[in-house]
Amino acid sequence: MSEPRAVAVNVGANTNEPGFRAPVFADGTFAFVPIPESEPTRGDVPTYGDLAPHLPVEVPDDLTGTPVHLDPEFAGYPYCERHTYGDPHGVKARPLADLARGDYALFYATLDVAEGADWQPPNWGAFLVGAMRLARDPVTDYDALPADERAVFANNAHVKRAEMDAAVLLHGDDSSGLFDRAVPLSAPSAGVDANRLVTGLSADSGKGPWWRRPLRYDADATATLLDVLDTRAFDPWL
Repeated sequence: MSEPRAVAVNVGANTNEPGFRAPVFADGTFAFVPIPESEPTRGDVPTYGDLAPHLPVEVPDDLTGTPVHLDPEFAGYPYCERHTYGDPHGVKARPLADLARGDYALFYATLDVAEGADWQPPNWGAFLVGAMRLARDPVTDYDALPADERAVFANNAHVKRAEMDAAVLLHGDDSSGLFDRAVPLSAPSAGVDANRLVTGLSADSGKGPWWRRPLRYDADATATLLDVLDTRAFDPWL
């Protein structure tokens, strides 16, 4: 097996959907809040009200009955069973589909800075919040899978839609999950300013709205990034 590569994609609540960001605190702990479910589903799915007791953030009253699009699915997060992710959009699905077993799908979110710290940008920033080490090659033809393999994705939000619409589905191994602390991709100067985890390691320039784009990491960059994630050695990369 070749050395692992990685792709990081933006996920989670933002100021467009559902209208607020989840918080990150001075010690790096954070909340992960999914976006709303925008499509019909085959059955009931959790709502923001269902998640509210598990979150260190107040959910607006007008959202408590709104279903959530619980993707990525991280085992251990409320109403989740395994580590899975699906995406219907080519801009994300194509680079993710190019990964292979043993590679990493990384997930970053824009978070509101609830308590200032010198390693955090003011107000808001982009932070890595979780990872999946792929247990199998990405699935690009769900219908062709035998029933036992489709069952792995049964609780994924895209599979639970009335019409399964994911162009790619990922299954993470047991080392996958949400991080205990968020890892900044934004520099301390501002949320829009990318730090060296973006500009020094990924193939992205860090110009324009980089925090909305997939970030690609080759094998060497991924090895360095994994060391940073393992040690949470923020300072050299800010």
